[in-house]
Amino acid sequence: MNNTTYSIKKDDIKRKWYIIDAENKPLGRVATEAAKLLRGKHKPTFTPNLDVGDHVIIINCSKVILTGHKLDQKIYRHHSGYIGGMKEIKARDMLANKPERALMLAIKGMLPHNSLGRQTIKKLRVYAGSEHENQAQKPEKWEF
Repeated sequence: MNNTTYSIKKDDIKRKWYIIDAENKPLGRVATEAAKLLRGKHKPTFTPNLDVGDHVIIINCSKVILTGHKLDQKIYRHHSGYIGGMKEIKARDMLANKPERALMLAIKGMLPHNSLGRQTIKKLRVYAGSEHENQAQKPEKWEF
């Protein structure tokens, strides 16, 4: 009996393109599905220390929904690095002005916080409308 664990090699990694329609779906649900696809956790060849995930295109992110009171209570914060440089923006304003950024931040928080996560997030494309510029890659629709 062979007691070795199979680990995929970089040359054996096959990448696909998936498209997710975020219209009328909760932001967190869309983000978890996208993070799962980006990491490659849906594949039987998943390897935690390698980037084996697929490319993900998310469309209609301006029509994503937030449940409960999150629209008024959730606050996105970042700091410029200078004294008094804390910037805050409510989720309602973020979804109105930069819906791509709100979804990108949610997905980025679900990926590893190291060089593997930075490499993985580059395979994500987020669009506010229903049009995208990746038709040449022939993406498959991902339902969840």
